[in-house]
Amino acid sequence: MPGTPALSPKRAAKLKAKKHREAERLFLAEGTLLLEEAPTAPLQVFDEVEQLRRVSTLKTLAGPVGVFPFLDVNAQKLLSSVQTVVLLHGVQDPGNVGTAIRSAHAFGAGVALSRGSADLYNPKTVRATMGSIFHTPVAREFETVDFLTEAGDAEFTLIAAVPEAGDTPRSLPAGRLLVCIGAEGSGLPEEVMRACEMRVTIPSLATSLNASVAASILLYEAYSRVLP
Repeated sequence: MPGTPALSPKRAAKLKAKKHREAERLFLAEGTLLLEEAPTAPLQVFDEVEQLRRVSTLKTLAGPVGVFPFLDVNAQKLLSSVQTVVLLHGVQDPGNVGTAIRSAHAFGAGVALSRGSADLYNPKTVRATMGSIFHTPVAREFETVDFLTEAGDAEFTLIAAVPEAGDTPRSLPAGRLLVCIGAEGSGLPEEVMRACEMRVTIPSLATSLNASVAASILLYEAYSRVLP
């Protein structure tokens, strides 16, 4: 970015910690694939071995590390930019969050991350998106019921994914959809389910599904309604 002072490896290395990422509003993206997916150039790239040993979050170096400004959007912008949103409530595993973002990118959706979910800019989350973090609108750090109220006002149909006794995914209606998914162990709290208009259960021989798998299945079901 023209006129932006260069970041030292010491300053960039601090971005491994959330408090420094939030203070700087910057994050690290590591590896050639991620950097190639970015639609704009990073503020800084580290590609020399000595720099990478300081900046990298991996034990085995995986290529250049770029520094990027935060990408998340507010609730209003998210809800106005897509027809389908997957809301992850309390999903704490960075791999699950990153994979859900990747699936949302694949199926033309946006992602909402409640308070208590894994940090969007955790290096593990960023890697798991496989570059989709640069293409998928994501809102974060909100109270779930408040977000559902705003989405309902924006004419989204609010759907809770539940492990049993819900309608089948094929019953998803057409139009604007928000699908709310909880962590595999704890699921969705009662107040979140009450705020939704409909409950959906994915048929499965397993007792439960990984949150990112559930998100992917339901996102595809929603996406299939707009396919030619």
